[in-house]
Amino acid sequence: FLGPNGAGKSTTMNIMTGYIAATEGSVKINGYDIVKDAEEAKKCIGYLPEIPPLYLDMTVTEYLKFVAGLKKLKKEEWENQIKEVMELTMITDMSNRLIKNLSKGYKQRVGLAQAMLGYPEVIILDEPTVGLDPKQIIEIRDLIRELGKKHTVILSSHILSEVQAVCDDIMIISKGRLVACDTPEGLTGFMNGNATVELVVMGNKEKAENVIKKIKGIQKYRFENTNEEGCVKLVIETDAGQDIRTELFYALADERLPIMSINRLEKSLEDVFLTLTGDDEVEKHILNDEGDKEAENDSNL
Repeated sequence: FLGPNGAGKSTTMNIMTGYIAATEGSVKINGYDIVKDAEEAKKCIGYLPEIPPLYLDMTVTEYLKFVAGLKKLKKEEWENQIKEVMELTMITDMSNRLIKNLSKGYKQRVGLAQAMLGYPEVIILDEPTVGLDPKQIIEIRDLIRELGKKHTVILSSHILSEVQAVCDDIMIISKGRLVACDTPEGLTGFMNGNATVELVVMGNKEKAENVIKKIKGIQKYRFENTNEEGCVKLVIETDAGQDIRTELFYALADERLPIMSINRLEKSLEDVFLTLTGDDEVEKHILNDEGDKEAENDSNL
């Protein structure tokens, strides 16, 4: 889940886990309704809220035994499961330490360990790397990738690089509405539209412009300021999927206009996020959504 503050990420996760009730709609986890079949649905979920639900005066082992009891795991399985989740989260060395004496990174790991107990099909993580140092963030990301091999992992985050590095699919929500759902590559590809090339050429503006005008497929171009003496900077937009860099190279070379740098520009996930969560885009989505509902009602009538 990706979205600005107040978009509804934590609220959605709380509804999915049965922590709070939905005002409308329904949630099914592995086929079980979170309200009608609450116990069966919750057996399929491991949940780590933004603030880990830890009892600070317990040791790590005591706490995990307590959680195993709450999850109604068979007592004969406790020891093996606790040992395995501690190894996976790399907290075995902390097993006899009081939780209150652990660093924030280790507390987060203990929270992850409790979410993994019982090996639920779905693991839900709300801002799992908030407040961690760079080393801890990398370790938690690696752990999430490992979990993704055997579980469905749903996480929320504000860190776009983290989402791009860890997630297979991204759901962007804004003002309580889903505004996009796709792979990271799909989202950036969808937003890119026209191809953009940025280049710096040694020579004068008029001569460079004459070359550009002869190349087919260019929709528009503009000159920008550059600090390189005797050079001009061009930003060129072409039809989607068209790559004119080779043609540009030879055309400019024929006119003895050396290319000092050339880049094909693509929108980042940050650009996608800012575009889709802008007020105009969300309003457009809401209007489209209401239009779809009206059409559906008409067809039902």
